[in-house]
Amino acid sequence: MSKYKDTVKRYFYCFILGPFFMILEASGEFILPFINANIIDKGAAVGDTVYILRNGIYMLFIAIGMLITGVLGAHFAIKGAAHLAADVRQKAFVKIQKFSFSNIDDFSTGSLITRITNDVTQIQTFTQSLLRGVFRSPVMLIGALVMSFILNSELTMILCIVVPLLAFMIALIIRLASPRYTLMQKKLDGLNNTINETITNEYVIKSFVREEHEKKKFRRVNEELIQKSVSALKMMLLLQPLSTFAISVTTLAVVLIAGKQIMVGNMEIGTLTAFITYLSQILMALDFLANIFLQGTRAAASDRRISEVLSAEIKLNDEHAAHLEQTIERGEIAFKQVSFRYFKENAEQVLKNINFSIGGGELVGIVGSTGSGKTTLISMIPRLYDVDEGAVLVDGTDVRELSLHQLRESISVVLQKNTLFSGTIAENLRWGNENADLEELRWSCRIAQADDFISSFPEGYETELEQGGVNLSGGQRQRICIARALLKRPKILILDDSTSAVDMATDARIRKAFREELTGMTKLVIAQRINSVKDADKIIVLDNGEIAGVGTHEELLQTCVPYQEIYYSQTDKEEEADE
Repeated sequence: MSKYKDTVKRYFYCFILGPFFMILEASGEFILPFINANIIDKGAAVGDTVYILRNGIYMLFIAIGMLITGVLGAHFAIKGAAHLAADVRQKAFVKIQKFSFSNIDDFSTGSLITRITNDVTQIQTFTQSLLRGVFRSPVMLIGALVMSFILNSELTMILCIVVPLLAFMIALIIRLASPRYTLMQKKLDGLNNTINETITNEYVIKSFVREEHEKKKFRRVNEELIQKSVSALKMMLLLQPLSTFAISVTTLAVVLIAGKQIMVGNMEIGTLTAFITYLSQILMALDFLANIFLQGTRAAASDRRISEVLSAEIKLNDEHAAHLEQTIERGEIAFKQVSFRYFKENAEQVLKNINFSIGGGELVGIVGSTGSGKTTLISMIPRLYDVDEGAVLVDGTDVRELSLHQLRESISVVLQKNTLFSGTIAENLRWGNENADLEELRWSCRIAQADDFISSFPEGYETELEQGGVNLSGGQRQRICIARALLKRPKILILDDSTSAVDMATDARIRKAFREELTGMTKLVIAQRINSVKDADKIIVLDNGEIAGVGTHEELLQTCVPYQEIYYSQTDKEEEADE
């Protein structure tokens, strides 16, 4: 409950005034039938118009008061619940931003989306109902019982039998419904995962003509959610017929007993009318409380899921950072006997006993076959993952001893997937430096060989990009991502196969600009094409998670068999293409 404490303190007046005004409204609910009974029995029965008008005015003022207090109570309840949900959603989002990749792996994208949207909405709905009914319904229930007893104690005994039985049935329904809501939320996770995956990969789906497959897959997941939703909600649907049956049976019993009393003159018509009204109020109050409890059951499941996010241990943090203020000055990198596995219980390692060093300002190529561990290797430097064994050093200091903020501020990574956002090209570039002026934008784009094609657009750097930059070619997206990384002016620049969609001539111009204009920046380039790295200061060759060789292009051609195989396979393909 600590996650709600701050919000409750800040908006305490909502959590006090909401129930307070609802109690006032409920008080009017059980006063009105009593006055109405008096109008019938004492006014209408004897034709006392003055009495009828006077009490009618009382009822009018009470009704107006109920209207005002009801609106105020709803206003504060809605406001308090909305702020509570917004704060919890914000806390969850902030926590997710701190997640390492391994933390995200523990959940899933769809599950996190469900938790931060649907689960928070469940808590908001429950809180709103709680503030509106947690005191109103008991007040109405108790008030109506008391007024019923005052009117006719004999008839009230019927209620004393029916109410406990109905309460028992409601408790049983809630007990059965609780686990079903948890299952329903899990199926909703699966649905959101499927939607996220399908929309993200729409181009792949269309290119492989897999629309029908995805439709069937979605239909299956959707039907599973329907089944679990129906299973959970049909328990809730039992409340209405159960309450209706209770009201009908109780009303019938009251009418039978009251009819005899009226016939012998022990009860008047107005009293019977008021008693039936109180009966309806009692059962309605029970029904409302039952709905709150059912919503609470679902909200409790959502609360547990949100708590899992908020209480998740951040696996990458500054807990052991002894040099929080230290900045990266030279960009020197060293791997000392580094080993790593994604699934810690597996014996198979992705990286095995990696050792090498890179001087500040060097251009280093990293090559290897698919699955050799290239991307995993460079992920160790900005601490996207932590090593299992050994150490990664930057400027002679273990990266685990540096502040994550300082470390990542000094490193720019252009990953294989080129991620751009809705907005202008300039807005996307300024992710690297939000204060950069147009000249700085053009500087980074000239190095990345992006300035020419951007300038050719009618709107230039103010050209609007669609989500993901789909209105650009793959090569154009890659170059904008490289420019964005350069705009950060990092000490270490990492390019993970980031020129794969660029033609060889443009690739050569980018490499030339790197050498001429980024002399003080350490540059690591993962590449599939040997031509992209053959002029590097050194090349690291990975093979099955191990270093197969380190050296210049010429040295590796003489000494490293995996490098020779990659080089000659590409050379043969180029010769075949020329023919």
